[in-house]
Amino acid sequence: MSVATHLGIRLAEYDRRIRTFIPYYEEMLDAAAALVAPRAAMILDLGIGTGALSERCLAVAKRARVTGVDSDAEILRMAARRLGRRAQLIHGRYEAVEFPRADAVVASLALHHIATKARKLAVYRRIYRALRPGGVFISADCTTAKDASLRKQQERVWREHVRRSYSNTQASACLRAWGREDFYMPLGAELRMLEACGFRPEVAWRRGMFAVVAARKAK
Repeated sequence: MSVATHLGIRLAEYDRRIRTFIPYYEEMLDAAAALVAPRAAMILDLGIGTGALSERCLAVAKRARVTGVDSDAEILRMAARRLGRRAQLIHGRYEAVEFPRADAVVASLALHHIATKARKLAVYRRIYRALRPGGVFISADCTTAKDASLRKQQERVWREHVRRSYSNTQASACLRAWGREDFYMPLGAELRMLEACGFRPEVAWRRGMFAVVAARKAK
């Protein structure tokens, strides 16, 4: 499924509309990019989209290059226009393409599309192998609370954010559709999975259902 179909928008609207869908979007991407080492030479971006996170990472690591992977060919063209010669873009599923060696692997609002724990663990293991010693995996994504009442509160805050730009009916329809298509795991479960793959994960930023996790590979 293309990004435009998944979100129910025209792709040209993505960079504007994503802010109406995701609370704290700018703050989350800034927090993720700040975790990239300024000396990083190669950044791998999984589900690169329009290149918003990569652009921020390249502003931090001024000599780095990006390899970006996405299954949506149209959105890759938008990333190419945004990032220019500092990016090599690969059309394919990040579960299938070969990962280059990297100093940092980043992903924003991408890995929640992986439907099972086993498949996500496999991706995490491949990320671990691709990272150079001391490298870091940075994931900015939607994660839930384990406690049901807290999770409902998080969902309410998300719905209220969407309702600032859309009617109550539209907001509820969007969240229901995404809930059927996406797979949000509790943050604690994500941390345990990363630890099982050999990472040392830390929660670097969190607001409601959204978190930035930095998982480092030992030197």
